[in-house]
Amino acid sequence: MNYLEWLSNETDSIWWHDSANIEEQERAFSDGAVGMTTNPFLVTQTLYAYPEVWKDRIQALAKNLSGDEKVLALIKAVTGYYAELFTSMYEKGDFGQGYVCAQTNPLKTGDYPYMLAQAKQYAAWYKNVVIKLPATKAGLRVYEECVALGFNVAATISFTVPQVLKVAEAAKRGKERARKAGIKEPLTIAVLMVGRLDDYLRDVAQDQESIVSESDIRQAGTACIKKAYKLFAERGYDTVLMPAGCRGAYHVTALSGAKMIMSISKGIQDELLAEKGPYETQIDKPIDQDVIDRLMTLDEFHKAYEENGMDEKAFITFGSCNRTTDQFINDGWKPLLSYEV
Repeated sequence: MNYLEWLSNETDSIWWHDSANIEEQERAFSDGAVGMTTNPFLVTQTLYAYPEVWKDRIQALAKNLSGDEKVLALIKAVTGYYAELFTSMYEKGDFGQGYVCAQTNPLKTGDYPYMLAQAKQYAAWYKNVVIKLPATKAGLRVYEECVALGFNVAATISFTVPQVLKVAEAAKRGKERARKAGIKEPLTIAVLMVGRLDDYLRDVAQDQESIVSESDIRQAGTACIKKAYKLFAERGYDTVLMPAGCRGAYHVTALSGAKMIMSISKGIQDELLAEKGPYETQIDKPIDQDVIDRLMTLDEFHKAYEENGMDEKAFITFGSCNRTTDQFINDGWKPLLSYEV
């Protein structure tokens, strides 16, 4: 049994493949993956890198599409393939199994009515689609509405303890509304992009000539999600944390055993497959307090780690949020706008 199989079969953790490439998906599922995470960048990547794979689905699209209508058709062509492929797995009803993600327009992370309308379009595609929304103030409002309507949702562009706590609270309110309306409660996910937080803090530490070391930086995102996991348990939240944007196997191994849905890319899968047993869970292993103390000398880590480090209005302005949104726009959504159909 390799590490990925062990993680899926012998612990409370499960994992989804972080890519939209068919060959990678097939291998990942043979090693225990049970779902797919995608975003505009990953959809763009597979369409441009493997045009022959998607040729028939793209040719079936209308030829006069433009703007959002075209982008949504392209996203549906890719995510729809996986939604159809995973239908039988999803219908078994096992926790977190048989889902695929589709993300709303990153150009509109502050536009509540726009995102809600787009989320409703995504929800109409397939029952096993998870709608990715930004963990901004407006995005959290949409998130709650989607939960109340019974839509599966994941809050992404999220890097901090304050964000995932607000996500869990929005999910709780939405599920209460769904129950009162006789609607089945959906899957709710709170993403924490551990590696992207590390990337941002690394630049902050260098700019400020901080005492924080590279070893400290590599544990920053992990420290935040471990704290969030503990708080979720204490408060009884049933929203599932999803570590994403991992930068090495260490991000996964440090969280092993947690009841999370881990988003793992091919490169990190390769590293994990090289791990030698025996394997052990590490979710209950704390980050050294000395590491936390040094990281807390950075104001940006303080914002990310403390429960009240930021309020909802500040989420959209956090450095990691701006960086990631920019990538999803310029390397994801905009190339789809110009993709030839």
